[in-house]
Amino acid sequence: MSDVGSEQNPVRAAIVGSGPSGFYALEALIRSEPAVLVDMFERLPSPFGLVRSGVAPDHPKLKKPIGVYQKLAGAPEFRFFGNVNVGRDVSVEELRNCYHAVVFACGAETDRKLGIPGEHLPGSHAATELVGWYNGHPDYRDLEFDLSHDTAVIIGQGNVAVDVCRILAKTVDELKHSDIAKHALEALAQSKVCNIHMIGRRGPAQAKFTHQELREFGELTECEPVVNPKDLELNETSREELADRNNRANLKSFEVLQSFAARPPPASRRRCRFHFLKSPLELKGEHRVERMVLARNLLEGKPSQQFARATEELEELTCGLVFRSIGYRGMPIPGVPFDEGRGVFPNRDGRIIDGESAVPGLYATGWIKRGPTGIIGTNRADSVATVKALLEDLPNFGATQKPGADGLKSFFEYRGVRVVSYEDWQKIDSAEIRRGQAAGKPREKFTRVEEMLSVLDEVK
Repeated sequence: MSDVGSEQNPVRAAIVGSGPSGFYALEALIRSEPAVLVDMFERLPSPFGLVRSGVAPDHPKLKKPIGVYQKLAGAPEFRFFGNVNVGRDVSVEELRNCYHAVVFACGAETDRKLGIPGEHLPGSHAATELVGWYNGHPDYRDLEFDLSHDTAVIIGQGNVAVDVCRILAKTVDELKHSDIAKHALEALAQSKVCNIHMIGRRGPAQAKFTHQELREFGELTECEPVVNPKDLELNETSREELADRNNRANLKSFEVLQSFAARPPPASRRRCRFHFLKSPLELKGEHRVERMVLARNLLEGKPSQQFARATEELEELTCGLVFRSIGYRGMPIPGVPFDEGRGVFPNRDGRIIDGESAVPGLYATGWIKRGPTGIIGTNRADSVATVKALLEDLPNFGATQKPGADGLKSFFEYRGVRVVSYEDWQKIDSAEIRRGQAAGKPREKFTRVEEMLSVLDEVK
């Protein structure tokens, strides 16, 4: 019997998750020297993860990596198994029996909570929910957001927070030719939100949004950015940070904020106000969110290590909607060790560990490996590193042959799992594009799994 990695006994690898980290892991595997066959499992019928359902609809250029993933999906060593939920439709133990290696690339599917009183009140949401809703993700299709209130608050100052603010600030005419979900566009057309507040616990020198996305707020049709000049008064440590050549991106963002602060008083009905050095302490209201209590912060610490410390100076902000955008966290899967504190699969160089010992054949890449950091392209190097560790472990796989997904067919049949192949997905994809063309959009997404599967019934 040939060793694993030969043409007679190729490495059988399963990838769980079809977002960027999953496809970059696929790329690294099929371009490696050993012979490899890769099966990718995705719980939705549609691939591409957050590139499809997390990137803002008005930023189509950020979805260009999908073209790369589509080419990778054409590799003869690759098979796609959509509509398969690992942990429910197939267990991790069953995957381990059928594959030499299982690479988890399932991302960070839920959000971090504020942990303050009143967070449970109606009107308080995770930004991930709104993003999934306007992007047509089936998990969020039936959520409702009461847009009849005039004031919305977004907690956080990363790019997701910026996306949420911008989508709430834009007119229907600015959104209608994007691939925003139809139900979201219809709801936003009736929105009464005209005061948008973005709140960050640290100062303008530490904000995580990019200057390109920030600049867009100065170009909106019916919404103007508002910055209090006093909020741009920096402490000495923050000035040191912006003087650092490695902080050019933050300096550019600060310059954009200065340009906003120098504008005349806004005349538009909609306004987006940027707040700094504030932290939410409590949400108040009788039956839903009505007010937010904020503490004024001071920065302490060394350059690039400053942290916010709350003072006793408080203020209240009237609001009807709150979206928290303070980070994502992964979800556990039965049969895989989980770090509850960090929300990741504990690992060493991509090898999943249980205590101090590596679990044979289990690997992680992307956000479930390192936490929610970086941009789409960051996942390529991360996945390459994980695959490198996997290939270093080949001698441990011996000469055992594995059946891959062929060994799972009976499980799928017995459990009534309707597997969606990549060819099936291409039919769904084509149908979405045709629907979009009729509406003057790049695509009109199907927002329910049943709708996607019905397409396959129609074309049989």
